[in-house]
Amino acid sequence: MRSKIGVILLFFVFLANVNANASVFEEIFKVKRTEENKAVTTQNKVQDQEAINLAIKLSHAFAQVAKKAGPAVVFVQVEKVIVKQGPAMEPFPFGSPFDFFGPDFFERFFRERFPHKYKQMAAGSGFIISKDGYIITNNHVVANADKVTVKLADGREFKAKIVGTDPASDVAVLKIKADNLPVLPLGDSDKIQVGEWVIAIGNPFGLTQTVTVGVISAKGRSGMGITDYEDFIQTDAAINPGNSGGPLVNLRGEAIGMNTAIFTRSGGYMGIGFAIPINMVKVIAKQLIEKGKVVRGWLGVVIQDLNEDLAKSFGLEKPEGALVTDVAPNSPADKAGLKPGDIIVEYNGKPVKNVAELRTLVALTSPGTKVKMVVFRKGHKKELEVVIGSQPQSFSILTGQNELLQKLGLEVKPLTPALAEQLGYGVNEGVVITGVAPGSPADIAGLRPGMLIEEVNHRRVHNLKEFVEALALSKKTGIVLFLVRDKEFRRYVSIRLR
Repeated sequence: MRSKIGVILLFFVFLANVNANASVFEEIFKVKRTEENKAVTTQNKVQDQEAINLAIKLSHAFAQVAKKAGPAVVFVQVEKVIVKQGPAMEPFPFGSPFDFFGPDFFERFFRERFPHKYKQMAAGSGFIISKDGYIITNNHVVANADKVTVKLADGREFKAKIVGTDPASDVAVLKIKADNLPVLPLGDSDKIQVGEWVIAIGNPFGLTQTVTVGVISAKGRSGMGITDYEDFIQTDAAINPGNSGGPLVNLRGEAIGMNTAIFTRSGGYMGIGFAIPINMVKVIAKQLIEKGKVVRGWLGVVIQDLNEDLAKSFGLEKPEGALVTDVAPNSPADKAGLKPGDIIVEYNGKPVKNVAELRTLVALTSPGTKVKMVVFRKGHKKELEVVIGSQPQSFSILTGQNELLQKLGLEVKPLTPALAEQLGYGVNEGVVITGVAPGSPADIAGLRPGMLIEEVNHRRVHNLKEFVEALALSKKTGIVLFLVRDKEFRRYVSIRLR
């Protein structure tokens, strides 16, 4: 009995010790947990501070790039003299025959019978590429300008001379008389990557030295119907009217593109802007400065894009490349052995994805250059060597850039399947308007990009060749008659040549 009582007492003593030890253990673990929580909190604070420091560094990088590039970005102001003929008089145009000799009779009388002149102002951006005053901008900013004024970031203003323009690429070069100007370094647009940070600098809506930040959203955009030669950089950096001609800059402070267009349904920024790659701008600007014009390379083929069915029928795994449908006799392509049915998949070491890409690559190649092409022929790849020629004069006419179109202030191009689908037209229905110079006769007549020209001077036109032939009739009459369509509606437009 005594032994049992002793065991019970020992048990209670044990429990008491356990409870005492438990409280000690709890205190120990409580201290440990507190220390762990403090360590975690400290670590989180360190990580948060590192993130903040990184953001501050990135913000500082943007600020430094803007500070470095900003002085070389200019405001381009354009003045055009518009001549507008008054409308034809109708019987009793003033409401009542007794109002005919009112106080404003002479003003009305002469305005109706004589051309009315007024000045139209437009604005854009540009950037300096040489210390002695060469500036690059968009062609559509300075097209048909009577006077161009350049305002520098430091407030100085200069009258600018238009050295040369290239409507096909929308590049223009200006020159001002000044020395020791700030210059924006030109980068390498072939090395840019999707997702890379970029900065757009310009004068949207006349707000000078505006900086916006975004990323490169895509590369090699084509088929937009903006210019003849398209290889656009797409960006989500905010671009608005007035940004045209300004630079798209990387974080090294180099221009990797020239802002030129936006995709919009409202007329303002909607998250999609396009810039001409700076490598293309370099080639065009160099020729405009040295020759005053652009001499493009010529291959001498008719080509089309591939779809999945076409690719499979020719034995290709992917619909990439340019399918040759015809070869001009005695052309560089003909001499190199290129044949209809060949698919050009590589040009001078660069993969060819589509027709637009090949056209741009060839056009930017200097005539006389020997290049290697890889073609896919009857299931096998074959390497050809071709000496690029110069575009014949007739070729530039067939791209819609002839003298009459320049007088009209109009740019046109063939209606490709992609354009037809985008604009809601059927293929082979006419020629699409891709550009209208502000203040030009075409602009005054109400013609707009995206409209379809179905007839010229009472002649039905299905392609550029028919368009140019019909337009030539206006040389004798001095008047151009278009039948144009804008979606569902058709109307005739008569324009008198200046």
